[in-house]
Amino acid sequence: MRIIVGLTIMLSALSLGAVAQDYPIKPVAFTSVKVTDDFWAPRIMRNYKVTIPIALEQCYKTGRVDNFLIAGKLKKGKFLTEYPFDDTDIYKILEGASYSLQTYPDKQLEAQLDTLIYYITKAQEPDGYLYTPRTIAKDSGRLHPWAGKERWEKDPDLSHELYNCGHLYEAAVAHYQATGKRSLLDVATKNADLVYKDFVVGGLKYFPGHQIIEMGLVKLYRATNNKKYLDLAKYFLDIRKGGSEYSQSQVPVTEQTKAVGHAVRATYMYSGMADVAALTGDKAYIHAIDTIWHDVVDHKLYLTGGIGAEGGHEGFGPDYSLPNMSAYNETCASIGNIYWNYRLFLLHGNSKYYDVLEQVLYNGMISGVSAKGDRFFYPNPLESMGQHGRSEWFGCACCPSNVCRFIPSVPGYMYATGDNRIYVNLYIQSNADIDLGKNKVKLAQHTEYPWSGAINFDVEPAKAGNFEIAVRVPAWLGDAPLPGGLYNYATPEKKPYTINVNGKKADFKVENGYAIIKRNWKKEIK
Repeated sequence: MRIIVGLTIMLSALSLGAVAQDYPIKPVAFTSVKVTDDFWAPRIMRNYKVTIPIALEQCYKTGRVDNFLIAGKLKKGKFLTEYPFDDTDIYKILEGASYSLQTYPDKQLEAQLDTLIYYITKAQEPDGYLYTPRTIAKDSGRLHPWAGKERWEKDPDLSHELYNCGHLYEAAVAHYQATGKRSLLDVATKNADLVYKDFVVGGLKYFPGHQIIEMGLVKLYRATNNKKYLDLAKYFLDIRKGGSEYSQSQVPVTEQTKAVGHAVRATYMYSGMADVAALTGDKAYIHAIDTIWHDVVDHKLYLTGGIGAEGGHEGFGPDYSLPNMSAYNETCASIGNIYWNYRLFLLHGNSKYYDVLEQVLYNGMISGVSAKGDRFFYPNPLESMGQHGRSEWFGCACCPSNVCRFIPSVPGYMYATGDNRIYVNLYIQSNADIDLGKNKVKLAQHTEYPWSGAINFDVEPAKAGNFEIAVRVPAWLGDAPLPGGLYNYATPEKKPYTINVNGKKADFKVENGYAIIKRNWKKEIK
C-alpha cells in the first residue's frame, strides 16, 4: 500500500507564544475537528444516537440513578447495585454526553444531564463528600462490605472512593466546557477541596487503590487554575508504597520499571504521572513511565495493541505470555493504553507512540463495541470457539460507559501543534481549524483510510508564512507493525511512499518518525 500525501496549498502560520510549563506539544481539541469519513463519523454518530441512550437507560434500570436519589433523600431505599464504584458509570456517561453535545447540540439530552446533575448535587454531603454507598448506609445501616468504617481508609483496597472522585472531576470539566454551566463543576471542586483538606492538610496516607483521580485532578486544575488540585494529584502519586503489584503500589512510582498488576489501573496511573510531570517538570516520573513503556512494547503487547493478558487480576502477565484464546485485553485497558501513549507523544513528539495508539484504536479498542453501538465486549480475546460474544450490559459496567466517553473524543487525537509545527497523527477524513501561534490554519484531509493509503490535504493558512507540517510515517510501512520488536512481517518489505506538494515531489526530512515539510505556505490563487 502506498501513502500518497498531496498537500494543496492555501495559507500559513507563526510560532506559538510563551506558555506556562506544560506539555511541549499541544493537542488540537476535538471541537476544532469535524470528522467526515465513512469509518469514524458513523461511529461517533451511533455513540450519540445509540450507545449513550442505551447506557443511560441501563443506569435507570439497574438502580445506578436511584442510588443518587436515595442518597439525596429524594427516595427511600437501600444501596441497589453490586459495586461501590457504580456511581462512576453515571459520571462517565455524563462526560461522554457532554462531548457529544459539542458535536451534536441536543436540548433534550442537555436537560437530561441537568436532571442527573441535580440528583448528584442532592446526594453530596454538606462538607463535599460524595459516595452513595456510605451516605445511604447512614440510614440503612448496611455499609458496603468493600468500604471501611471511616472515610477513605479502605481506598487502597476496594472502596473506590477516590476512583469515584476522579471520574466525577473528569465529567465535571467536560460538562463545564460543553455547556458553560458550573453545576457539576461546583460539586467537583467542593469534593476536591474536601479531599485536599483530608489528605494534604490532614496528612492521610491512603493511596488510591484504583487510579484515575490523578488525571481528574489535573483536568480540574486546568479548568480552575487552582494549583492545590495539581499538588493533590502529585501527593497521591508520591504516597504510593507499601502496597501490592496489583495496584502498582509495591514501591514508589519513580522506582517502578515493569508493567505489573491490573492493566487499567496501571495505564491510568502512568497517564496521571505524565500529566503531573508535564506541569511540574518531574523528570523522575518521565524516566519511570518511559522505562515501563519499553517493558510493555518489548514484552507484553498484543498485536491488536491490547494489554492485560491475564483474566484473574485483569492485568499483565509474565514477559511474552500472550495467549490468544485466554487473552483478557479489557476494553478499558485499551482506552487506558491510548491515554498513556497519547501523553507520551505530547511529551516526546515521537511517532512510535502513535504507532501503538493507532493499532489499539483500530483493533484492541474498537472491538469493545459492536458496529451498531449496542453490544459490548469486556475482555477482547484473539481467538474464540464460539463461546465469546458481546453483551447488552454488564454488572460491572465500566467498559460500556468508558466507550461512551471515549468515542466522541477521537477527533481530538488527530492533530497537534508544536513550535511552529502542525503534527498530523491520524489519517481520518476531516476538516480542522488549527491555531498555530498568531496564525490560523484550515486543514482539510481527504482519504479512505484505513481502506486506502492515499491521503490528500488542503492547507489554507489565514496568512502566508513559514511553518512545518509533520506527517506521521506509520510503522507498518517498515518491517514491523509496532515498535518494540515483538512482531515482524513474515516477508519483510519496506513499502514505498511519496509526498507531493502541488503535484511536485516535496522536500522533506524524516525526524522521530515524521516527514517534516517546511516551506512558506500561502493561499492558493484561483
